[in-house]
Amino acid sequence: MDWQGQKLAEQLMQILLVGFAVVAFGVGYTIGSFQMMLLIYAGGVVLTTLITVPNWPFFNRHPLKWLDPIEAERHPKPQPAVVPTKKKTSSKSHQK
Repeated sequence: MDWQGQKLAEQLMQILLVGFAVVAFGVGYTIGSFQMMLLIYAGGVVLTTLITVPNWPFFNRHPLKWLDPIEAERHPKPQPAVVPTKKKTSSKSHQK
């Protein structure tokens, strides 16, 4: 799953869960059944999981282009610069 696929999966999850919550509340309120409301919402959670968790092909529309190992060896990772530390002046030279 690429980065844009992860974003799409997150958006789909949020939209589907809120949608199922609204539908479940509406049906449960209309027929006066808390159990039916929970069953509809639980079904929505399962359906949302089946849609967003597997790595479906539409989540891989923008694959990342990785460097070949040979090309990566030609460009080594830069090392952090070493900052020289200042030596402390001896306190003997300042004493009289």
